[in-house]
Amino acid sequence: MLGDKLKNYAHLHLLVFIAGFTAILGKLITIKAIPLVWFRMLIAGLLMFGFIKIYKIKLKIPLKTFIKFGIAGIVVALHWITFFGAIDVSNVSITLVMFSTGAFFASFIEPIVYRRKIIWYEIIFGIIVIIGVSIIINTEFQYINGIILGVISAFLSSLFAVINGKFVENHNASTISFYEFICGVVFISIYLAFAADGFLQEDFFFLSTNDWIYISILASVCTAYAFIGSVHIMRYISPYTVVLTYNLEIVYGIVLAIILFPIDEKMSPGFYYGSVLVVATVVANGILKNKRKRKSAKGIEVS
Repeated sequence: MLGDKLKNYAHLHLLVFIAGFTAILGKLITIKAIPLVWFRMLIAGLLMFGFIKIYKIKLKIPLKTFIKFGIAGIVVALHWITFFGAIDVSNVSITLVMFSTGAFFASFIEPIVYRRKIIWYEIIFGIIVIIGVSIIINTEFQYINGIILGVISAFLSSLFAVINGKFVENHNASTISFYEFICGVVFISIYLAFAADGFLQEDFFFLSTNDWIYISILASVCTAYAFIGSVHIMRYISPYTVVLTYNLEIVYGIVLAIILFPIDEKMSPGFYYGSVLVVATVVANGILKNKRKRKSAKGIEVS
C-alpha cells in the first residue's frame, strides 16, 4: 500500500517535471511560436484521437457543445502562442514566473463563471502578486515584452482552466481535449494560410531534425501523455495536493533553465526577490483555499 502511494507521488512529480520541461523545449525549438503551437496541437490531437479510439471513448457531441469546445480550443491556442512568444522575446525564467500569476486571474474569473463572491484574501494576495511583478519589471525592464506576453498567457491559461472546469462536469476529459486541439489547429491554420511566415513559406514543413524531435516530445510527452497522466493521478491523490505540487513547475523549470542556459538565464537579485514573493503567495493562496474547502465540506456533513 505504501509502495503504491510512493509510486503515485513519484508519478505526480514526474508530471510536474515534464510541465517545467515544456518551457525548456520552447527555448530549444527554433521555429516561431505560432507554427510551433500549430505542430504541437496537431500532433497532440492525433495522439489523443488514437487514445480515444483504443479506449472506445464517445466522440459524438451536440453542435452547441462543439462550438463551446472550439472557443476553448482558440483560448488554449492563444495561451500557448503567448507562452512560447514570451520565451522567444525574454527567457524561460521570466516566462515561468509570469505564468504563475495565473492562479490569481483564476481567483477573479471563477466568481464570474461560478457566481460566487470574491474572497477577501484573494484581493490581498492579488495586490502582493502585483507588487512582486512590479519588482521584476523594475529590475528586468529589458524583458518587458516577455513580461507582458507572460501575463497574457497566464490570464488565458486561467480562463481556459475555469472553462474546462465547467466542461468536465458533463463531458469526458479526453473528448474535450481532442476537440479543443483540433479547433485550435483550424484556428491557427486560418492565420497561417495567409501569413507570409505561414504555409506560404516553402520550407514550412521542412524543419531541422532537432526541431522535429523536440516538437514530437512536446506534443507526445508534454501534452498528450501529461494530460492523460494528470487525469489518472487524480484518482489516487487529492486535487489539492496535485494543484499545490504543480507550483513546483516554476522551480523545476527555472533550475533546468539555469543549468542548460546559464548565460541567458542569469538574472538580477531583484528578479528572485519578486519571484519568491509571487510563488510564495500562490502557494499560500492554495493552502487557504484548501482549508476553506475542508471547512465547507465539514459544514455540509454536519447539516
